[in-house]
Amino acid sequence: MSGEKILEGVLAVHKPQGVTSADVIRTLQKHFNPSNTFRPWLEEERARRDRESQFQRKRRRHQRLDVKIGHGGTLDPLATGVLITGVGKGTKCLQDFLACTKSYETIVTFGAETDTYDRLGKIVRRAPYEHITREAVEKALEQFRGNIMQKPPIFSALRVNGKKLYEYAREGKVPPIEIKHRPVEVLNMEVVEWYEPGTHEHKWPEEEMTGDEKAVAEKLLDQEASAPAPAAEDDATSQVPEASSTKRKSPPPGGREVPAVPADEPKPQPPAVKIKMTVTSGFYVRSLAHDLGKAVGSCALMSELVRSRQGDYELSSDKVLEYKDLDAGEEVWGPKVEKFLSEWEEKRGAKVESEAAQ
Repeated sequence: MSGEKILEGVLAVHKPQGVTSADVIRTLQKHFNPSNTFRPWLEEERARRDRESQFQRKRRRHQRLDVKIGHGGTLDPLATGVLITGVGKGTKCLQDFLACTKSYETIVTFGAETDTYDRLGKIVRRAPYEHITREAVEKALEQFRGNIMQKPPIFSALRVNGKKLYEYAREGKVPPIEIKHRPVEVLNMEVVEWYEPGTHEHKWPEEEMTGDEKAVAEKLLDQEASAPAPAAEDDATSQVPEASSTKRKSPPPGGREVPAVPADEPKPQPPAVKIKMTVTSGFYVRSLAHDLGKAVGSCALMSELVRSRQGDYELSSDKVLEYKDLDAGEEVWGPKVEKFLSEWEEKRGAKVESEAAQ
């Protein structure tokens, strides 16, 4: 044992677009495992395993020794921003971040909807959008504030009968039971910027669904539109705190009837909107984009997403580890990681002392 400081705790990483949250964890381990920064942690863990009983050692015999890392809330591959990660004993604190509030900025593009509710999916259908104005969107957003019931997207990691929803969707199957609406709270939501057609670069995906695949996707989407969201009082009284006095609302999943646009018609650029929001755990921004399109009598999808805050961690250079710093080398990321983990340890120690004094 070297007697050097063992670093562990919680830090935030700036996740880039195009990588999964699991990819981030694997990349962190790739850089942390051979580093001097985490050598003391690995030595301590190796010594701890050597002290285990013979049965435990046998169970771990083929288990590789890696720096223990986890994340506190998945971000979509399309999304960028704050991803909370835990190292060592910090992984035990990640549950706290699943329940905290989060802030997002998203761009919603109108006129088309996809199977994934975002621009990474395949277009299922398109609809007219010439009637959509900023004023119409502002009015529609009123029904999405406060305590509402929201239906998770078909492509999500929620499990139905032990199987993830996106696995059913990828197999072209309808889940065996209806996906239920869930209570969520929108603490604030506002339009940041409105983009008229021809003033932005956000586009629909180029790939369009056809054949049986499209038929299944349309069936799922039509199933959503025909099944109204249950009143929050009926479905969520055991999940929403009774102390909340805010009127609970359910945004209409169908909105106005949406006329379909033939796939062979020209695709002029649609309008788009940037929305900023702060929400509670379990909120799907992709579902908001999808439902907003319906609420204004069209279709919509999520084009961009940034998580700007999760709990006390904000997207600023002095509070998050930049993903690009990992490739810059340990001499760049090492001091930053040590600083972030030391700050977490200090805050945690102060919190324990404060609670003990009460």
